[in-house]
Amino acid sequence: MIYQEQVMQIAQVMGGYSLGSADLLRRAMGKKKVEEMAQQRDIFVSGAIKNGLAKSKAAELFGLMEKFAGYGFNKSHAAAYALIAFQTAYLKAHYPAEFMAACLSADMDDTDKVHIFIEDSIANELTILPPDINLSSYRFVPTDNKTIRYGLGAVKGTGEAAIISICNERVQNGQFLNLFDFCNRVDRRIVNRRVMESLVRVGAFDSINPNRASLLTSIGIAIESAEQISRSANQANLFQENGDNLLEPQLIVSEPWDEREKLLQEKLAFGFYFSGHPFGTYTDELKQFIRTKLDRLVPQRETQLIAGIIHSVRIQMTRRGRMAIVNLDDGNARIELVVFNELFTLNRDWLKEDQLLIVDAKVGNRNYNSESEGELRVSAERLYDLAGLRSHFAKGIRLYCDSSNLPQVSRLKSLLTPYSSHKNIHPSELNTRNNTQQHTGCPISVIYHNHDASCELELGVDWQVNLQDSLLQSLSTYFDADNVKIIY
Repeated sequence: MIYQEQVMQIAQVMGGYSLGSADLLRRAMGKKKVEEMAQQRDIFVSGAIKNGLAKSKAAELFGLMEKFAGYGFNKSHAAAYALIAFQTAYLKAHYPAEFMAACLSADMDDTDKVHIFIEDSIANELTILPPDINLSSYRFVPTDNKTIRYGLGAVKGTGEAAIISICNERVQNGQFLNLFDFCNRVDRRIVNRRVMESLVRVGAFDSINPNRASLLTSIGIAIESAEQISRSANQANLFQENGDNLLEPQLIVSEPWDEREKLLQEKLAFGFYFSGHPFGTYTDELKQFIRTKLDRLVPQRETQLIAGIIHSVRIQMTRRGRMAIVNLDDGNARIELVVFNELFTLNRDWLKEDQLLIVDAKVGNRNYNSESEGELRVSAERLYDLAGLRSHFAKGIRLYCDSSNLPQVSRLKSLLTPYSSHKNIHPSELNTRNNTQQHTGCPISVIYHNHDASCELELGVDWQVNLQDSLLQSLSTYFDADNVKIIY
């Protein structure tokens, strides 16, 4: 089979073409330009005769090249790509961890490609180990045939120089013991605060201390401590005294991040959710409302209640005003949701990335053309946040108490007042933002019981509230989570 390079070589050696002229011939063949090919025939035959080739042979040779111009270029490319496809398929089948580690390392600066490769690795039953300050290298490294260790170089905000510096220090002087040991040993001109924060966010220090919140808030004092030790060491060298007698400070005590916050922090440094999906933190509560996952949507006449995390929002201008295209992701699938002008205008302040969105949606088929037939078109009829969904479907909230937590009831009014459905609060916190009609809020009942009897006190309309997460957390703190129940 003749290849493009061989065509150019034949033109140069036998036809007397310069390198530039040979490239023009190659282009004419590739684009199948008949008139230009006729001109090139005369040029090639004349040049070949000058080089001692018979006219008939020169014409025959050009005819062969001209015939190749039909679909020869496509065939040559197809053969080359088929070979590469076979080689890569073989490597992926027989050396999956090594192959995927190489793919991830080759595109580690492209967050979107890294995410695609990681999803593909998981789909092929590979395990991606999280980054570890004491075990990870700059690139992705296979640890066995089914396991890959995440490369520190793929963490946003780090950089090759910083990671290489960390790895060299670890190889020369052993693993890092804690955050203070790390700050004291690395070159802080290269491994700066931003690098450390990114590494903490992705859990690279989890093997040392799993409380990422405490580590993140303590980076400042760790850097200050390292600088103080460095200054003391310089003074010790000057005055021949011991500069190693400084006490190591303690980490700032912080409440560990919940799963939701942990995933959001990971996304800041990875560019995507790594250890899980934030929608999973809502599934227990949502499963009593949401019957269909996004990957199982089918067209039907009635609206369907669906939910997901907002991955992105794209705004388009239409004749009727602004329209939003929301990418909704529930960890199983990602769909495009159309939010038309009126609904978008009412809810635009809180339609933001990483927010939970519950939608009363109309699901139908796209019928614009045959190519899109079978694809789903999902449009929003009504939008809810979690508080709005609770208030819309909840019949009431019950607070159970006995003599042990009866004193907490006296604080109930001050606890509920900020969440009153009759109080003017910020629009982004109102469950009524999800509806075109005002919602009255959720009724509250207090149920008291002792050894002898029990009674239920239903609070008045003025006590009705919007069921915000912060309110439920406060009630659970005062009454214990088991004593706070939402009735749907």
